[in-house]
Amino acid sequence: MKVLLDTDIGSDIDDAICLAYLLAQPQCDLLGITTVSGEPEKRAMLASAICTAAGREVPIFPGAPQPLLVPSQQPLAPQAAALGGWPHATAFPAGRAVGFLRDTIRAHPGEVTLLAIGPMTNLALLFTLDPEIPSLLKALYLMIGCFGRGRDFEGRINEWNSLNDPHAAAIVYNARPPVHRSVGLDVTTQVRMDAAEVRRRFQTPLLRPVLDMAEVWFSQRAEVIFHDPLAAVSIFDDAVCTYERGEVAIELASTRLAGMTYFDRAAGGPHEVALAVDADRFFREYFGTTGAG
Repeated sequence: MKVLLDTDIGSDIDDAICLAYLLAQPQCDLLGITTVSGEPEKRAMLASAICTAAGREVPIFPGAPQPLLVPSQQPLAPQAAALGGWPHATAFPAGRAVGFLRDTIRAHPGEVTLLAIGPMTNLALLFTLDPEIPSLLKALYLMIGCFGRGRDFEGRINEWNSLNDPHAAAIVYNARPPVHRSVGLDVTTQVRMDAAEVRRRFQTPLLRPVLDMAEVWFSQRAEVIFHDPLAAVSIFDDAVCTYERGEVAIELASTRLAGMTYFDRAAGGPHEVALAVDADRFFREYFGTTGAG
C-alpha cells in the first residue's frame, strides 16, 4: 500500500505514535512525509528522528507554516525539546512539500493513499493548484471532525485539525477522490491509554523516541488519545471502524463555530465518516505491528 503522510507532528503526541505504526506496518510503502503548521522544519526533524530509529530513509518536506486565512493556533512544535537525544536530519528541501505530493501522486496514479492528520493546509494548496489530483488518488483518509449526533462532544463544538484551518478543510471536503474517509473525534476518543501504560509499553527501539516526545506531552496531560493512529490503522484493517456514507460540510460563516463539521447521511454521498470503533481490535493491531504487544 503506497502511503503519503501529511502531519503536524510535534503538537499532540498521537502524530508520532501514528508515524511509528506506519514505519512498522509491513504492508505500508511510506513514500514520503510532509509537515504542516508552525515550525514545520522542527516537525520535519521529529519525523526524521522516528524514521532514523526505524532504520528507514523516507523523504520529508516541511510544508505550510500558517493556515490559509485564520491566525495560527499552534505556532510552535513543543515536542522538539526531545530531539537532543535522537539522531535526525536537520536540513530539508524548502518550499517543495506541495510539489512533492503532486509529483508523487502523479507518478503513481490510482495507487496512493493520502493520510492527513493535521490541519488541511497542504492538501488545500495541493488540490487548488492541481484540481485533478484527488481523482488520481487511491483513497484519502483524514483524522478530522466530530460527527456524533450531539455535535458537542465532550464540550467541543469543533475538532482541532478542522478548527486550525477551516477554509482548508472546506476545500478538502469539496474534493472528490475515489474514497474519502474521515475518522472523527467522537470515535477516536474511545481509544485511550494513561501515561503509566504508555511508559510501560513504549520500550521497543522504534517507540523509545516516541516515548521521549510523549514525556513533553505528559508534562501537561495524563493520557494519550490515539486519534491519528486510529486513522492509520483504518487504512490497513477495514474492520476496525464502521462507516456511514453522506456529505460533510464545514462551518465558515460563524467565527465562533468556524471549523465545525456537519454531516448529513445519504446513501450516495461523497464522504464516509467513522461512527464506531472496535477498540480492542485497534490496540491488538497497533501493538502487534509495532512489537510492543
